[in-house]
Amino acid sequence: MPIHDQGYRRYAGGRNARGQAWLVIARAGIRTMLARRLFLFLLLVSYARFLYECIRVYLTTNFGQLAMLSTTAQTFREFLEFQEVWVFFITIYVGAGLIANDRRANALQIYLSKPLTRFEYVAGKAATLAVFLLFVTWVPAMLLLLVQGLFAGSFAFVRQNMFLFPAITVYAFLQVMVATFAMLALSSMSKSARFVGIMYAGVIFFTDAIFGMLKYMVNAGGASLISPTQSLAQLGDVIFRVPPRHETPAVLSLLVVTVMIAGSIWILERRVRGVEVVA
Repeated sequence: MPIHDQGYRRYAGGRNARGQAWLVIARAGIRTMLARRLFLFLLLVSYARFLYECIRVYLTTNFGQLAMLSTTAQTFREFLEFQEVWVFFITIYVGAGLIANDRRANALQIYLSKPLTRFEYVAGKAATLAVFLLFVTWVPAMLLLLVQGLFAGSFAFVRQNMFLFPAITVYAFLQVMVATFAMLALSSMSKSARFVGIMYAGVIFFTDAIFGMLKYMVNAGGASLISPTQSLAQLGDVIFRVPPRHETPAVLSLLVVTVMIAGSIWILERRVRGVEVVA
């Protein structure tokens, strides 16, 4: 059998523009999740509140005696607050193993030995989780706003509450950014996706428990600053123009959320490296 020359040959394939490598990671992660039936069921169940709100909008716009239940700006605030339950579960299901699994398989060295920067790697992983979180927060909230106008036969409510478009967008993206970067930071610190999920749940429940103790036993006015979820809730009240639930100034709540995101990014910068350096 003849042996063909395997010497140098010019690359005849196509070349993608620089800076688009993160899209490959994001697409692969999204396809992997969508191939899991349990996850698809979780996404389906997460729209139960959306269906309930659609039914309520239909009834209140077609039956005058139910006008007391009509949609208000606070309806959208309550809807996004309820969706935090699904943000929690989806963050753990999708995000716990995003970096931890690569660390367990020593895949970071392979990823970062390619023409792929750490920023692109983290961006691809973050996009994988953020897409699903926006799908259960921003997307249904915007659809609910559209449904309200369609069932009412008029977009008068939408015109009177134009601030809801930026309010929904800003708060939903804050929810997603906090959950995404916090989970990626924790995922970069371990090789066990299960342990990462436990750590994330522990941070949420522990800080909420400390908040409850300080709030109701010691009556500390700034207790909400201890809990990222309560700080985020305080910002949500301000964004949607409803009475704040805590006495904490919104500026301090924003500072807590900003520090948490910045701290998560700092951890990712330290932990996502091609080669582990042992001091």
